Amino acid sequence: MTPSAHVDTFARDHLPPADRWPDLLLDSPDLAGPPRLNAAAELVDAMLHRGFGDAIALRDDRAVCTYDQLAVRINQIAHVLTGEMGLVPGNRVLLRGANNPMMAACLLATIKAGLVAVPTMPLLRARELVQVIDKARVGAALCDARLAGELDEARRDPGARTLGRVLRFNDGQGDVPTPGSLDDRCRFQPTRFTACDTAGDDVALIAFTSGTTGVPKGTMHFHRDILAMCDLFPRHVLRPAADEIFCGTPPLAFTFGLGGMLCFPLRVGASTLLLEGLTPEALLSAIQRHHATTVFTAPTFYRQMAPLANRFDLRSLRKCVSAGEALPDATRQLWKQATGIEIIDGIGSTEMIHIFIASAPEEVRRGAIGKVVPGYAARIVDERMQPVPPGTIGRLAVKGPTGCRYLADDRQTQYVRDGWNLPGDTFSVDADGYFTYHARSDDMIVSAGYNIAGPEVEAVLMSHEMVAECAVVGVPDPDRGQIVRAYVVLKSGHPADDTTARRLQDFVKSTIAPYKYPRSVVFRTSLPRTETGKLQRFRLREEAMAPGVR
Repeated sequence: MTPSAHVDTFARDHLPPADRWPDLLLDSPDLAGPPRLNAAAELVDAMLHRGFGDAIALRDDRAVCTYDQLAVRINQIAHVLTGEMGLVPGNRVLLRGANNPMMAACLLATIKAGLVAVPTMPLLRARELVQVIDKARVGAALCDARLAGELDEARRDPGARTLGRVLRFNDGQGDVPTPGSLDDRCRFQPTRFTACDTAGDDVALIAFTSGTTGVPKGTMHFHRDILAMCDLFPRHVLRPAADEIFCGTPPLAFTFGLGGMLCFPLRVGASTLLLEGLTPEALLSAIQRHHATTVFTAPTFYRQMAPLANRFDLRSLRKCVSAGEALPDATRQLWKQATGIEIIDGIGSTEMIHIFIASAPEEVRRGAIGKVVPGYAARIVDERMQPVPPGTIGRLAVKGPTGCRYLADDRQTQYVRDGWNLPGDTFSVDADGYFTYHARSDDMIVSAGYNIAGPEVEAVLMSHEMVAECAVVGVPDPDRGQIVRAYVVLKSGHPADDTTARRLQDFVKSTIAPYKYPRSVVFRTSLPRTETGKLQRFRLREEAMAPGVR
């Protein structure tokens, strides 16, 4: 590894042993870069040198911020971090805020100062924040004033003993910041700041997984990883241009959002619209109001937006990206019928930082996610890590310039085997190289000797006119080992009764192999999801295992 710029070497010291790392593919011509680089300087300062200073970088419903103005705010925050707060390169800084320009500037300033950014989801509670603070040995925090309550509570827990100074931002009335807030302190700082001379393999980011499978894990990413995610999927699939306006729903604390809502547009001189608390209708309104061209969101939003789309002027919209969970074909077709736009589906992971399999709109093949993004390699393997023939269902294995490096976590050996990353998904690949998703490995249901992919049953149910949302899991059964259970949220006006359950069961039987139908249907008013919109099927499995539940 390149000599580190970190004075506090905690992050590098707690990387997994080298023999537990995945193989890294660093020979792509798209990844050419010096051994020493600072990701924030490359995303903002480099754009100033390319003449984008007067171009709009960030926007919200109140104002716009040019690249010049963003650079100034980043530099002022970096001075506060390294001056008044006394932080040194390598210290971890917890970042807490929704999608807004100040949160974006805080994240970039932390990285530019050579500190390690630890962004957290806005909806995390005190108990969850304590876990993050303790795991990453966080020493300081920048927190949106509106989210300070849970962090204040977390600080009273002994597990958060490493957390020292906390500064609030977006604090004040109108344009008048509260004295002592980060906004206030920035007013007295120099507008120039020399980026820390970090190594490309210095840790810049600790991103915590969103918890779809249980206890979150801290994934460590280098400065070069942040640039790699900008230079592979966007360059080869998304193909962004400087005149584009990005928007969407994934939080900046989620690597899907970090890329799509901040780093991708900055890398090409485009702008990003950062809005908080978006509903499907509000996102459509924002696209119309700001003439957005590119949207990032989860399949659930596309399904909910489709019937509303004709009420809005979406002529500016060119590209739509879906990730975070499986995109049902029924949702893809609904959106295409409503807007004429083919969704760019992608699979990535927090461990790999962003998308590694996808297809450009003109290359989409129905039922498949797409092909491997150039710069990555993928194959389908069996339990012995041996490749399987085309069309055979197995485990997805991936490698590329990014890869899993858990922060002091024994689960490293579960995710990385024989140099390959195992995201935990069941896939098949055809002879043309198109990868088809079948299920999370733990979502495969074995019932009476049959292997049943829960998402396949979900896709059928989602195509029924009565179904708003659904989740399918396997639950224990004394005769069959497991049976298929569907948790269903009905659209308004449909009764949650036995007759509706039988209609849904018969529909599944008539659409796919009858042995796949849900023998149990449970109606709910909502489904458990992470803040990023991912279904938490493990919570439904836990519910099914609870005493007294049938």
